[in-house]
Amino acid sequence: MIRKVSAFYCLFMGISMIGIWNMFYFTGSIPEFETKPVELGLHIAAEIITAIVLIIGGIGLLKRKKWAFEIYLVAIGMLLYTLIMSPGYFAQKGDLAFVAMFIVFIIAALILLSLSLREKSQFRT
Repeated sequence: MIRKVSAFYCLFMGISMIGIWNMFYFTGSIPEFETKPVELGLHIAAEIITAIVLIIGGIGLLKRKKWAFEIYLVAIGMLLYTLIMSPGYFAQKGDLAFVAMFIVFIIAALILLSLSLREKSQFRT
């Protein structure tokens, strides 16, 4: 059960990350493109790579691939980093709804990670 929940969380988060950056880009909601293009470009690249690793890990878990658990652990680590770093931007802008969303995602990721490590035998079948 935890394997499937973890897989769907990875897929949801990976697809959502790509989707939110597309939405921000196409609505012109990224003023930092003008003021910090290099910093923002590298930030977006890191988040897109994280999203891709999450998607690969999620698919691997659903297909019960032998390598999936290790990719999942890397993906969750990458995700936790971005979930801890990203809320600062929104907190600075006073957008507490986004900050709250990040907190919920951090808690979910930590719960799934701890359950996954405790029940890792479910990932090996």
